[in-house]
Amino acid sequence: MKSSIWLQAAFAACLLAAASIGANGVRAESEESHMWDYGLELGPEHWAGIKSEFATCGTGREQSPVDISGEMGAAAAPISFEYAEGEASVVNNGHTVQVNVAPGSKLSFGDGEYDLLQFHFHTPSETTFEGLHYPLEAHFVHRNAEGKLAVVAVMIRAGAAGSIDTLPVPELAGETTKIQGAINPEHFLPPETGYITFNGSLTTPPCSEGVRWIVLKSPVTTEPEVLSRFAAVIGRNNRPTHPLNGRMLQASE
Repeated sequence: MKSSIWLQAAFAACLLAAASIGANGVRAESEESHMWDYGLELGPEHWAGIKSEFATCGTGREQSPVDISGEMGAAAAPISFEYAEGEASVVNNGHTVQVNVAPGSKLSFGDGEYDLLQFHFHTPSETTFEGLHYPLEAHFVHRNAEGKLAVVAVMIRAGAAGSIDTLPVPELAGETTKIQGAINPEHFLPPETGYITFNGSLTTPPCSEGVRWIVLKSPVTTEPEVLSRFAAVIGRNNRPTHPLNGRMLQASE
């Protein structure tokens, strides 16, 4: 990725963040969801103290997100996406806009296979590149037969229209919209699937560790109006980056 793209992404993120002030006031669906948010009183700095089950948010040593920078080791694990077309729905859960997909889509990484559960969005990006944000980031959440999670992160910047433009964005917390017709989640990925990988955690409470992170190097694009729509509905919902604490970032060729 070229530094010019990072600078464009960072500038766009600043604009979107300014436009989204006050949008965090949406209500969450469950009582536990009300316990935390991205604001000053219940935001990321306070998650660990809200309840004992969230303690890892403060004590964990392999927390996500992280900043992508510096030297990286070589990653040799093969990756392939075997995503299938199917029905889907979009829900505003009070913290993000989430696309729930039909069973049948799989990620193969190394010698493991994971089922795609859903993908959702953060604005601006939680992952940074040399300290700079993209305006939007999608997380594709997968789980294997043993219950372990793998998250594929895709950066999104302003540009030509893409598959994201077709998604409805429910404005009210708790609102669900069924997508008309079938979608293939693979259409939301970039054509090139080179990646950076590391051990990490969930980026929301309870911040559980043991999550395999796979950050795709290539971004996808969407129209600026779509980025503004996500920012207005979601608000700023990015957890700050965390130190690597000795973890090694690995990059595919």
